[in-house]
Amino acid sequence: MIAPDTEAEAAPYIVRDLGRQAYDIWAATVPVSQRGSLVVTSIREPGELKRFARLTEGHVMLGRDAVAALEPDLAGRFETALHFPAEAHVAALDALTALLAAAREAGATFDFGIDANSETTQGDTSRSEVDAPDWIIDCRGLAASRDLPTLRGVRGERLLLHADGVTFTRPVRYLDPRTPIYVVPWPGHVYMVGATVIESDESGPMSVRSAVELMTSVCALHPGFAEATIIDFGAGVRPSLPDNVPRAIVDKKRRTIRVNGAYRHGFLLAPILARSVSRMLDGATAEPLVEGGL
Repeated sequence: MIAPDTEAEAAPYIVRDLGRQAYDIWAATVPVSQRGSLVVTSIREPGELKRFARLTEGHVMLGRDAVAALEPDLAGRFETALHFPAEAHVAALDALTALLAAAREAGATFDFGIDANSETTQGDTSRSEVDAPDWIIDCRGLAASRDLPTLRGVRGERLLLHADGVTFTRPVRYLDPRTPIYVVPWPGHVYMVGATVIESDESGPMSVRSAVELMTSVCALHPGFAEATIIDFGAGVRPSLPDNVPRAIVDKKRRTIRVNGAYRHGFLLAPILARSVSRMLDGATAEPLVEGGL
């Protein structure tokens, strides 16, 4: 989700403000679906929608008929909803594929499967000074924890479902009192359902508890998900800095810029981080999310 306004419910203002800038970069770079996003709540917690509205901006309160017009699948299921029109979404793999192709077209080369601790990255004596990089951009996530001791792991778990009986056209956030979720439509009636946030660096498979809670919430949002087939259970650990805001941290001594702390905002803020590092390498003295200077 490219969702700076809804993310502001639980994120610092800098994430919202820079996320709005990132939205424009995403829209100009890869084919995103610019249909906004919808926030609904369980009938057991009607006050949650008002609380969410107080903590966010850029939304319109919709009544029952407007909800049905925007997402017919939700007709009659929710009396009110918040619509955030200035948001977008894209299937993650589609975005990464487009970015990889664009980077290669711009002249970048990629060597996958290289050990970050190999001699090549630590300094191969067979290489000349001409071959040595001017700067290393370190984007290793938690693998860089030895160099960034304040990093911590935040585990996330999600489902990937195929549901022919559901036809959402935009992300829907469901403020369930037990397990709030978001559902993002991908092409071909595929839906990404996420996501638990667990303060843990355990990278193993999804737990039964998390799977049951996510499936219970998504079926409460729309009963058509009860007939969905499960494509994948996904789990991963996201690196986070103490304030949950990603940064590019300059290590002049090692000629390294450590881009890290992506947390749950990494996809949203990636264009800002990339632009800031690029401008800094071109001589800019101050850029957002950059600590230190060249």
